[in-house]
Amino acid sequence: MSQARVYFKEVGVIAQQIDHASIDKMAETLAAVRDRGGRLFILGVGGSAANCSHAVNDFRKLCDIETYTPVDNVSELTARTNDEGWDTVFAAWLRTSRACSKDAVLVFSVGGGNEERNVSTNIVAGLKEARKNGLTILGVVGRDGGFTKAVGDIVIVVPTVDATRVTPHTEAFQAVVWHCLVSHPALQTQATKWESVAPKEESRILK
Repeated sequence: MSQARVYFKEVGVIAQQIDHASIDKMAETLAAVRDRGGRLFILGVGGSAANCSHAVNDFRKLCDIETYTPVDNVSELTARTNDEGWDTVFAAWLRTSRACSKDAVLVFSVGGGNEERNVSTNIVAGLKEARKNGLTILGVVGRDGGFTKAVGDIVIVVPTVDATRVTPHTEAFQAVVWHCLVSHPALQTQATKWESVAPKEESRILK
């Protein structure tokens, strides 16, 4: 079997095994955050950081949720890293943002943060700050979920099908999950551009 076929077979297995009920619950929880005038803060590093930036756009534009990520401001991020240390950048950013109990934090991470192994400790510190201030904690993570899963309110753990491909599948399914959320009827307030201009008959193709 070709590598591509193996990979996409794994994608299909993950799509079937992922916790669909929790994704629906996450959509309802985010709708409640919006209804109470709360904000959404998205945290991630590496490839997950790029996902954060994309997701900020979608939650703001399609769901009318006030959403931010610290990784969009490279000047602040690098200044805090240089002056105060990498471990504290997310916690300090949340404090400056006056994050409070009306708000929610969403973590995109492969391991979810692990203080003992010194992996993504900035996520760990950020979540400790979030807990202290009563934020709702959400996540889309891989492996065993790490610190995010341990402290989160709703955390989707992307199933592991092959231990050698945890990272690509987790980061890919972060995108699948947030796109499911922003197109969820509980959240979406504005149609995406293509769907708004496509002929009506195209919307019936999959029905």
